[in-house]
Amino acid sequence: MFDWLAEPSPPPHVGLLLLPGFSLAELALWRTAHACLQQLTGPAAGTCPTLSVDGRPVLSDLGLPVPADGALTPAALDTLSVLLVFASGLPAALPPSDALVVTLSAAIHPRRVLGGVHAGAFWLAAAGLLGGCRASVHWSLHEAFAERYPQVALSANLFEFDQQRLTCGGGVAVLDLFLALTARQHGQALAGQVAEHLLLERLRPGDERQRVGLRTQLGVTPPKLARAVALMEAHMEDLLTTDQLADLVGVSRRQLERLFKQALDQAPSQYYLELRLNHARQLLRQTSGSILQIALSCGFSSGSHFSNAYRQHFGVSPRETRRRGGDATACRPAASPPARPHLEWDAG
Repeated sequence: MFDWLAEPSPPPHVGLLLLPGFSLAELALWRTAHACLQQLTGPAAGTCPTLSVDGRPVLSDLGLPVPADGALTPAALDTLSVLLVFASGLPAALPPSDALVVTLSAAIHPRRVLGGVHAGAFWLAAAGLLGGCRASVHWSLHEAFAERYPQVALSANLFEFDQQRLTCGGGVAVLDLFLALTARQHGQALAGQVAEHLLLERLRPGDERQRVGLRTQLGVTPPKLARAVALMEAHMEDLLTTDQLADLVGVSRRQLERLFKQALDQAPSQYYLELRLNHARQLLRQTSGSILQIALSCGFSSGSHFSNAYRQHFGVSPRETRRRGGDATACRPAASPPARPHLEWDAG
């Protein structure tokens, strides 16, 4: 957990280090949210200067040069409470002798948080800054990151806070990360106001999963598997048995079980249960329905049955999740292995 966020502190100065090919959309999301916070709080919002390695403009993913407010120098680092590396795409091999890797290695300070957005964690990992930490990168880079840095606990979450490191999968999760930092620095109410100005329905906590398409995850979408999971999602309350699913998909039970095992390394029943539990967690966070109502709507026969399954899977009770509510800064429980990301596909 961040020391500077766990206690009263001066306005944060968040440096945004832009690397060639960074996502212009992600930078725009951060700067827009910060401008909104400035309107609400004035100087208390702190600053978020853009930096480049040499102080010169940086080409974005759209081929547009973006001016930097300054260069990443020791003097610039001394003014920052947070340094976020904005990078996109798969970087080339990053040897320890790489100039930026060396600079990042020397950027460690007890009062400074180092982080990465989208592919930014590659640079932090190359600098040896993520050892023993959970880290998040964009889902399209998971396989490459895991292969290069097996010592880092790779996460499929939107973003991760771990020790003095923060990492984010990028995309619109940049807004979620900004709002989480705002909630820690200024309180949940102000973060909610910023979200309202940005027309966001809610504050997404970091432990929500990046939504990975089935076609992307598997390379090729098995049509019958996609159909089976679509049926599961359509029948959260009135559950289907594995035999019923197989009949509706047009395969035998054994064939269906083989499909799930080969593609997802799970039995259909286990995958179905995880879908229901993840849906229940969303309802607990987003609605005011009672725990029993949510349990029944997700196909559980009783509140106790639901609570036991929920605690076993997430490591916390439904009541604790409800208490945390939309708290974007709540820590992810570590008791159970993470659920698979929710899958999307063309079920036609």
